[in-house]
Amino acid sequence: MDDKTARERAELSGKLTNVLDARTLAGSHRRLAEIVRPGMTVLDVGCGTGSITRGIAEATGPSGSVLGVDSNAKLIEKARRAHGGTPGLAFEEGDAYELAYEERFDIVTSARLLVWLSDPLRALKRMTAAAKRGGRVVIADYNHVKIKWGTKPPASMLAFYDAYLQWRSDAGLDNAIADRLPALFERAGLARVAVTPQHEETRRGDPDFAVRIAIWADTASSRGPQMAKDGYVTEREYKTAEDEYREWIRSDADSLTMYMLAVEGVKER
Repeated sequence: MDDKTARERAELSGKLTNVLDARTLAGSHRRLAEIVRPGMTVLDVGCGTGSITRGIAEATGPSGSVLGVDSNAKLIEKARRAHGGTPGLAFEEGDAYELAYEERFDIVTSARLLVWLSDPLRALKRMTAAAKRGGRVVIADYNHVKIKWGTKPPASMLAFYDAYLQWRSDAGLDNAIADRLPALFERAGLARVAVTPQHEETRRGDPDFAVRIAIWADTASSRGPQMAKDGYVTEREYKTAEDEYREWIRSDADSLTMYMLAVEGVKER
């Protein structure tokens, strides 16, 4: 499974595309929201459908310039349709490994991208090259190993989740990428590396609780078929995991915490 294929499988399902559409700068990339300023130039790598990217453009204002890049042509097309009229905002199809920009942006950022790349350091080096001297690289990503459910989900989902992590790992993807980012930043030549916890928490009673905690039922539905083809689960196993998890949401579920860190560094030379 190559990187582009992995991301396409993850993002092109209708349910997961809806998740991308629902993301916002303030809610989904909080550290970036704190530091972006009017007039800045920003590159958003792995921008998906552009919902966060639009928020960046609104924060930089008409005096700024924001470029969203994604390797998935369908997502870029969707981003252009939805957000192309935003002043100072543009979208381009492009590969994180092959970014051609040199010392052009005040901030280069990505969210939830490196967890889908088999060579995250290579991409991080290209992102660093795209930043101006004195500019920053800001990455937000997960450690899937450190997920926490409040009440224990069904055994079928726990088994599916273990298979999912193994499927990803065998494809060369790093399930614990968030905690490895500081070392990768140093290897990419970034200085003054700082880490900010950005864990995604949802609790029963939150307005969007049922939608957010259902991410793993949606995952079983969207990725289960490919995992079955690859021999990691059976059709019955992933469908049972989805059904029992959705019933658990209605009855016993109380919280979910997705472990996420925002890591930033400065390009000093």
